[in-house]
Amino acid sequence: MRPHLIPSTLALGLLLGAAAPPPQDRPAGRQGSPARVLEANRAATIAPGPRSFVNAAAVHPFAEGAIYQVHTAPERITDIVLEPGETLSAIASGDTARWVIGDTTSGSGAGRRTHVLVKPFSAGLSTNLVITTDRRTYHLALVSSAGPAMTSVSWTYPQDALIAYRRAAAEAEAAAPVADGLELDALRFDYAISGDRPAWRPLRAFDNGHQTFIEFPAAIAVGEAPPLFVVGENGEAQLVNYRQRGRFYIVDRIFDAAELRLGARHQEVVRITRGAGRRGRAS
Repeated sequence: MRPHLIPSTLALGLLLGAAAPPPQDRPAGRQGSPARVLEANRAATIAPGPRSFVNAAAVHPFAEGAIYQVHTAPERITDIVLEPGETLSAIASGDTARWVIGDTTSGSGAGRRTHVLVKPFSAGLSTNLVITTDRRTYHLALVSSAGPAMTSVSWTYPQDALIAYRRAAAEAEAAAPVADGLELDALRFDYAISGDRPAWRPLRAFDNGHQTFIEFPAAIAVGEAPPLFVVGENGEAQLVNYRQRGRFYIVDRIFDAAELRLGARHQEVVRITRGAGRRGRAS
């Protein structure tokens, strides 16, 4: 086990203590309540329960700000295992004199894992341990006894899994075809695009005889999407039902003319007009 050197904070603590006023000189309203701190710490402490273990390893769902209780014993090493690919930044403990604390790694590449190894010199000890990484901060409460020690502690990361799921779903949606069963011979591209030239101005419009597709530049994904209005024969504009798929609008009908409008005071308007040879057959 490679010992992890923990910088001594004694000198810093003395300096800070010298700079601060004595407790009796501080304003009463700014003093913390020990009972309140104790209550908050107890509420945030997660002890290993019957369902926490996978074989001999305790596995907890990670929660920001929680305190994870770790039971240790003399002459036994408890392995604290971080997430694969997570990079250790620092380790700090409240008691470095009576605890052996070190770190090592296992695996390689994306599966490389950091292990923080702890061992008490005797039973009846308690201290805290703070582990900082490139992804998060772990808070642990170490307790030693003459009884059995926990073999290892690790975590699952529900929030990371949710982010990964959403990213995979977005990538799958972006890679999916805009519509199924499109026959190339049935596609008509005789649409004219006129009007203003905002960043979201469509690249083209086309239909398959039943649906109209409006293709936008990639900027539509990061900006505000303009609503679509169908323009009737009397020139009146009405909102039309459509859905957005990636950078396409899909309208389940054919129209002669439509407008995309965005803005209040300085409204940008882009008009989409179907070929003159097919006017009057909108559905």
